Amino acid sequence: MSSSIRPSAVAGSWYPGEPGVLRSDILRYLDMASVPKIAQKPVAVISPHAGYMYSGPVAAHAYKVLMEREYHTVVVISPSHRAYFPFVSVWPDGGYETPLGVVDVDESMCECLMQGSSLIKEEKRAHLAEHALEIQLPFLQVALGDFKLCPLIMGEQGIDICRELALCLNKCIKDPDDVLVVASSDLSHFYRYETAVSMDTNLARRVESCDIKGLHKDLSDGLVEACGAGSILTAMLYAESISRCSVRVLKYANSGDVTGDRSSVVGYMAACIY
Repeated sequence: MSSSIRPSAVAGSWYPGEPGVLRSDILRYLDMASVPKIAQKPVAVISPHAGYMYSGPVAAHAYKVLMEREYHTVVVISPSHRAYFPFVSVWPDGGYETPLGVVDVDESMCECLMQGSSLIKEEKRAHLAEHALEIQLPFLQVALGDFKLCPLIMGEQGIDICRELALCLNKCIKDPDDVLVVASSDLSHFYRYETAVSMDTNLARRVESCDIKGLHKDLSDGLVEACGAGSILTAMLYAESISRCSVRVLKYANSGDVTGDRSSVVGYMAACIY
């Protein structure tokens, strides 16, 4: 595989493109976030992926619990918003670029995952315009500093592929305290404020009790929504497989809290799994 850098696709639009402004904004979001002390090291976080002006303050809660902790590798799992494909797409080499610098890819982790399943494969085109993975990286760069990246985009989010990916993560992650999984997902889309809060609160309850079966059923029945449902389920399945599925929902808000328009909102949740 030839080494390659995936350039930023959404810097300057979804989040600031100027490094100083970007770092300052993230530090401000982190400073405003109030989170409980989590004694045990998180193995995963759930973070939203809207533009920073909408979901940055919520995302900051997930990343604040990571401050002053170290991870060798961060596996970011994102849904695909622009294309369907029946597998998990890996950018397996080189790095991902943001205004804060290039994050090197953990090539051995990516290779291990691809060797573990025919449903996990290299497909760089899926990564080029996707925002939901990239938008997590500046927060990680500020909160963690140095780490390697395993970037995964789910073109299919059914429960079977979630189980397969979680199993591969279990096999490839030798030390769960050395690797963080980030599940990138927003929640319900385009309901009235009160409906969105009700749906999203029900999802948060399922997540916080690590009720994977109940969450999957509610998603299948349309009672709750998450555009990155596969990312969330995979993170929970992996955490359950290593007996680390204690969950704290750290913050919930929606776009109506930012814009004041409550007629059609998008939900955002930050949570940590430990």
